[in-house]
Amino acid sequence: MSQNPLNRAQVEQLVRQSLSRFVGQGSSQQSLAPNPLVVNVSARHCHLSQASVEVLFGKGHTLTPMKDLYMDGQYAAKESVTMIGPRSRVISNLRILGPCRDFDQVELAYTDAISLGFKIPVRNSGDIAGTPGCMLMGPAGFLEMKEGVIRAAPHVHMAPEDAAYYGVEDKSFMKLRVGGDIGVTFDRIFVRVDPSFKLEVHIDTDEGNACGFTQDTPCELIK
Repeated sequence: MSQNPLNRAQVEQLVRQSLSRFVGQGSSQQSLAPNPLVVNVSARHCHLSQASVEVLFGKGHTLTPMKDLYMDGQYAAKESVTMIGPRSRVISNLRILGPCRDFDQVELAYTDAISLGFKIPVRNSGDIAGTPGCMLMGPAGFLEMKEGVIRAAPHVHMAPEDAAYYGVEDKSFMKLRVGGDIGVTFDRIFVRVDPSFKLEVHIDTDEGNACGFTQDTPCELIK
């Protein structure tokens, strides 16, 4: 005896059930998003102005791209510096990320700050007023930063189409649900919206280690 064919509502229900079991970028919601979600762990690094690059590496020196980052136009430079913190504690080979910016900024994880003897605030990039400074050493000289050492707040870059999909605005906040063996939800992921951005979340090494994050860990953005 033949079975009755499925009607449209039954077919749609089966599709939804199938999608709910799909594990890709973390959930069926992510699989239907306009762009794939990428989560990257950002190791300690610094951003420099062109003037500061010349102080550290010599007049006329420009950064040399070594490795492209996920965001278009961003790269890890071949150049690195030595960072000198309180009580003369140092971090060698602090990577510079390019291209140059209008300000100098060093981004550390909490454990980096402890090892250097710093007490640094959690700040969004560029919000450096009142933050600690440090000394940077390059092959051609020293740069004294009066301020600019921060622990970068976890954040997500997204294009306007992503913001529309998730129902968020620039400078708002989202949650990042991280799966895996531990499972952690970050409650305050700062949203940055710009047409040039790809959908990418940045967390630091401490945050990545705390949740056991790997490139295979399922993640989900939640409004």
